[in-house]
Amino acid sequence: MPPSSATRARTTVFAPRLAALIGAHTGQDVFRLEPDTVGVAGHEVADRILAARRATETERPTFKPLHGRSITRTEASTVTRTLGNDVREALSGPLPEDADLAGSWPLTGHLFLRDLILGQDPYRLRMLMSRNLELTPKLTWSVIAIGAALPGWPRPSSRLTGLAGRAARATGYQERRYAMGMYRRAAAPVCFTVSTLVANALWLGAPFDDATPNRGIILESLRLLPPSWNILRNASPEYPAVDDRIGERDDVLVLPLLSHRDPALWDDPDTFRPERWDDLDPETTPGYLPFGHSSERCWGRHMVMPLAELLLDLVRGSGLVVDPRQRTGKVPLLGLLGVADVRLTHPR
Repeated sequence: MPPSSATRARTTVFAPRLAALIGAHTGQDVFRLEPDTVGVAGHEVADRILAARRATETERPTFKPLHGRSITRTEASTVTRTLGNDVREALSGPLPEDADLAGSWPLTGHLFLRDLILGQDPYRLRMLMSRNLELTPKLTWSVIAIGAALPGWPRPSSRLTGLAGRAARATGYQERRYAMGMYRRAAAPVCFTVSTLVANALWLGAPFDDATPNRGIILESLRLLPPSWNILRNASPEYPAVDDRIGERDDVLVLPLLSHRDPALWDDPDTFRPERWDDLDPETTPGYLPFGHSSERCWGRHMVMPLAELLLDLVRGSGLVVDPRQRTGKVPLLGLLGVADVRLTHPR
């Protein structure tokens, strides 16, 4: 399916460092980024790097130590399952009939998901979903400190989500503070990622042919604009044995942003072609790492895909379009890769 005229009229502008990375290193396998950092984009080397050892607690994208307290894999798994149950519960009920998804994305999609999944939770917990808290960690922890100290801490009840129920069982200021941090750590990345992913898909490919399935659109959006665009591994003795271009003190940055564009792996790599996924398996396609390596997949992917398909389906069914007056989409250098402002409007 060739790109539509509306899609061809849009230009994606990457932040200068991202543009330089794509321009200089696409198609390369191992290269030096900094005196102490090596970039890896070749899929065979990346496979060996990521399979060499498990991620340490400081390398995990979500469950890093919180307030200096380690989060065990058991606790991280339990929290993820709890949130997964909350997502399934939200998807099992009726969807809001009056939701207007017009506006600036990904913010509009993020707010919709927050209210859909967590709308019944107390304000002091739901406020932790604010994208404004991404501005600085100090702001996040200030909000958490105030929320944990205020009287009227929520009590466990059937009206709370499972994630909020975990927080409600916390006793004492330190435990409440930790519980609020875990609430944000678990829920915010899912809503941030899904809304960013759908915004990216709309920017890259809308309007879509009616016969094009949401799954292919989402998978192709994950290829060209993977929200998790890099995977950090700190220096480790296993890595020089994988490739002698990596020194014993070198950190390694595996770059799905580049392997997803490698012309040796993809036909027409810079073009949005969701139909390519009719014949590809995302779990086994070489170089495709939107949810990490097969040795350690992101636990949240089973929530991200259904939510993204649901959200995209709602937008497609609503008749909303990307504002035809918007010709440029800027992709800033942030931890979560995406177009910063995609404006959806009702057709004129």
